Formats: sequence, C-alpha cells, structure tokens
Amino acid sequence: MEFTAAQDGLRVDVFLAGCLPELTRSAVQRLLAEGGVTCGGAPVRKNARTEAGAVYAVTLPEARPVETAAQDIPLDIVYEDGDVLVINKPKGLVVHPAAGHEDGTLVNALLYHCGDSLSGVGGERRPGIVHRIDRDTTGLLIVAKNDFAHRRLAAQLSDHTLRRTYECIVRGGFREDSGTVNAPIGRDPRDRKRMAVTEKNSREAVTHWEVIARYGQYTHLRCRLETGRTHQIRVHMAWIRHPIAGDPVYGIGKPELGLHSQCLHAKELTFLHPRTGEEMTLSCPLPEEFENALKKLQRMM
Repeated sequence: MEFTAAQDGLRVDVFLAGCLPELTRSAVQRLLAEGGVTCGGAPVRKNARTEAGAVYAVTLPEARPVETAAQDIPLDIVYEDGDVLVINKPKGLVVHPAAGHEDGTLVNALLYHCGDSLSGVGGERRPGIVHRIDRDTTGLLIVAKNDFAHRRLAAQLSDHTLRRTYECIVRGGFREDSGTVNAPIGRDPRDRKRMAVTEKNSREAVTHWEVIARYGQYTHLRCRLETGRTHQIRVHMAWIRHPIAGDPVYGIGKPELGLHSQCLHAKELTFLHPRTGEEMTLSCPLPEEFENALKKLQRMM
C-alpha cells in the first residue's frame, strides 16, 4: 500500500491503522514487532515513519483460537443473520476484555452466542468487533460473524458508508440548528488516560450535529459520526464548550439530571449488508435513564 504526500512522516503504525480499519493500532504494533510488515523485503521497525515512495506489505497471521472464555451473558439482539449481528449495548457493558475487565464483556457474551461462527481478522478467532462504543455509552453496535463480513464492514467504516447516529443531552444552548465539528483527536498530552483535540499525534475527527430540542441550559442533540475516534463525540462536545450531561471525564464533574454517566446513546445504524449489498437502517429506543433526564428537563421548562 502507498500513501499520499500528506501522510509522509507519519508513524507507520498510525498510517497502517488508518489504512486497515479492521485492525486496531495495537494489532498493527504486534504485526510490526513480529515482522509482519515489510518494506522492500525488509521488516519495518516499530518506531519507523513513512517515507516518500515507500510501499508496505502486510502479512496477516493465521487465526488462532481465542483464549477469552465464552460466557452466557444476555444480549439485546436487534438483528442477526449468518453474517451480521447488531446488538443494543446496555450501559456498563465493556466491549473488549482488558485490565480490570478480564471477563463479563461483550466479547465473552458473543463467543458464547456465536459458537463456531467467528471472524479471524486480527489474528484471533473471535467475533469481529467492527467498531466500539464506550462502557457507559448505550446503543447499537455491529458485529461481523465471519471474515468476509468483517472485511466488508470494515471497508464501509473506512469510506463512511457505514453511518452511526447518536443522541445526547449536552450543556448549554445553541444559536444554530446544526453544525459540524472538524478537529483532530489524539491522546491528551497532559493526561494519557484522556483524549483531546490536539495537533500532536492525532487523527482527523469530524462530528455533525443538529438540535432536536432546546431546554434552556441543556440541549438534546443528534450527532452523526463521519469518523470514529475514541471518545469522539464526548471530546468534540466538550471542546466546543457543550459537554455531554453526566460525563464523568469531560463534563462538569458533578451529578446532574439524575444521570450516573454520560447521556450518550447510539440510536441508529445504517450499512450495506456485506453479502447482499442491501442498505439496512436499524434503530433502538432511548434507554430509561436518558428518557428520565428528558422528562426532568421538560418539567423544568
């Protein structure tokens, strides 16, 4: 794969993660460490940067059985067939096992539900998580049940034909009825556990928003992601000084509207079915906590 002039001098892992949306940046870094990325026949170093004229070859490993345990955790399934599974994720459910969350995750639940129907993209035979949502964000998440579906859906995520629409309650009022936040997101240089709008080691991030209803000091918004960076809507809303209500990281830091976490819900998902090409639009209702916050705002008007 080749790159444009604008990408010259990027870290190779950042460049490849952008070109291969089915792989996380950590998966790309493992490939680099294991010699799975070459340039001119020679392995590429982990800390290498792109150079003009370079062509990179990526060799994906054979999928191995996943070590994560299958667990019988109930799933709210919105749609399912032999290729695709769409769930309505509840608040508190972590997507991937990680430090502090070794089990009880969505992946554990999917391994139990999917059985032998799994994707091997990324080197492990597991349900293909095409995109992610935060632990305390609710709503729709699409899963690929095989490699064919995973690659097709990941390509849609990259070219923006897979569209994700969220609803949220944010602080403050808006003069305009709609707008766009176009600001790059990367790790906060002052706090590596947070994301931030920054020019350093960042990636393009675009969020389109429109007002659904105004409630004085709060606004009910609809947000459509053009890109999908970590904490993107939360970071962008905080950056334009309209943090999401209840957000413990990017918000005001105290309880509001009876919320226990960010009031952010993945309401609608549109994609082309990976096998039939049919455009599908799925939606799910707002969770009870979100509805209760809206009722509280309506009573305050």
